Amino acid sequence: KRGREEHLIHRTVERPWGSYTVLERGEGYKIKRIVLKPRSKLSLQRHRRRSEHWVVVSGVARVTRGTEVYWVHTNESTFIPVMTMHRLENSGNEPLQIIEVQNGDYVEEDDIERFEDDYGRP
Repeated sequence: KRGREEHLIHRTVERPWGSYTVLERGEGYKIKRIVLKPRSKLSLQRHRRRSEHWVVVSGVARVTRGTEVYWVHTNESTFIPVMTMHRLENSGNEPLQIIEVQNGDYVEEDDIERFEDDYGRP
């Protein structure tokens, strides 16, 4: 049906580093479950129009935020402000699962500026 977005919710998208599933979206926000394969990482990136909150559900995340590099464990969280360079890494041998809450006036996948990418993406 025209204008409906059910096909955008609960669809798992595979990426070289793992996968993500959009759990919910609304005006100014999107919630995702992100699973990183062992020994994988996202690109070093930033977003112009959204911030991100990451809650670690299982595993241990290595987070780069600006010039900081630190660890976030299960049941801990971190915040990535708008326009802040960041990266999420799984240095472990088990999958890393996080819940990501995006907030901003535009929460689409094309709001990304990559600086380093292990998979050759622009």
